[in-house]
Amino acid sequence: MIFKSVQDGKPYPAHNLSPRAWAKIPPRQFRLDQLTTVTTVLALDKLLSEDSTFYGDLFSHVVKWRGEIYLEDGLHRAVRSALRNRPLIHARMLDLDTIDLSPGAPPLEEQLDTPAVRPSAPRHRAD
Repeated sequence: MIFKSVQDGKPYPAHNLSPRAWAKIPPRQFRLDQLTTVTTVLALDKLLSEDSTFYGDLFSHVVKWRGEIYLEDGLHRAVRSALRNRPLIHARMLDLDTIDLSPGAPPLEEQLDTPAVRPSAPRHRAD
């Protein structure tokens, strides 16, 4: 099994996060067998295309909702990784479990600017 499970559709609320907001989230590694896909369709032409990410984010997008991690964007990259015997992908994760989704809450993109919501990128010491 490549993924934890395959689901048709997103069980979490629409977040409408812009590409600019996604870019603020640092990528990190995720195991494919921890991810649930939210689409059941795989386009073979996209899977085989060398430049399928040329105009988009280089990293997949995952959404954490109620403790589960869903692969929202990047299915083709994830399958390519699996075909190359790599069980990991680099992805940006939107953690909806840490976001205030109640009516009257600050906009999602504004909440991402707070350190408690947006994890910082790993820092490397220059010794």
